[in-house]
Amino acid sequence: MIKVAVPGKASTIIVTRPDASEGFEVLMTRRSPEMRVLGGFLVFPGGGVEQEDCSENMLARCRGLSPIEAQQILATTMTPEQSMGHWVAAVRELFEEAGIHFFVSERDSHAALASECLVERLAKKREALSQGRLGFATLLESEQLCCDVGRITYLFHRITPDHHPVRFDTRFYVTALPEGQIPLAFSEEVAESVWLTPQEALEQSESGRLPMMPPTLIALRTLAEQKSWRNLRSAYGLGL
Repeated sequence: MIKVAVPGKASTIIVTRPDASEGFEVLMTRRSPEMRVLGGFLVFPGGGVEQEDCSENMLARCRGLSPIEAQQILATTMTPEQSMGHWVAAVRELFEEAGIHFFVSERDSHAALASECLVERLAKKREALSQGRLGFATLLESEQLCCDVGRITYLFHRITPDHHPVRFDTRFYVTALPEGQIPLAFSEEVAESVWLTPQEALEQSESGRLPMMPPTLIALRTLAEQKSWRNLRSAYGLGL
């Protein structure tokens, strides 16, 4: 009898931005070919939900959404804390892999976070976070920052089929690129970052040039239904 792998809880986040023709692009990352899981595949930033993502200390560092609201949006049997942890994981993984953050000052959520000193410190702490030498809540506390999870919109839920040896129970999210931020060209787990329209990404997959998993393709087709940046923003409340 074949043992079915238990899917791990995970979050994936799709970052979008307007293009020059009133359409929009999505940020995708190509995983390092040496990686055991999905090596060489084109994916959206994301990864497993960690225990700390659901911790009291971490959730105290969240703004824009409550754990109860997170549970209601996901319509899940998970606890409010576990539900909120999926938003946290999306924000954390995006920062680890692409250097994009949704951080705000704990004192003034409208304060700018553009000082060169802070940018340099966050870059160093991002490396420590991705290497497991620093916890996410500790990073935020050390800089008196919080996560603005209210800017992340839930998209849909997918579970890897039973026959796969490695399975994920994944929540997908969509958001707009924060003003003034630029994703890293590459990082510890990312061979390269690319901006593509959903149509371009689908064409790359269909041609066989860039391998993608079915949930990635489903997300691209879902977003491709929105024919303009304006429609996308309206449909998912991005930056509104």
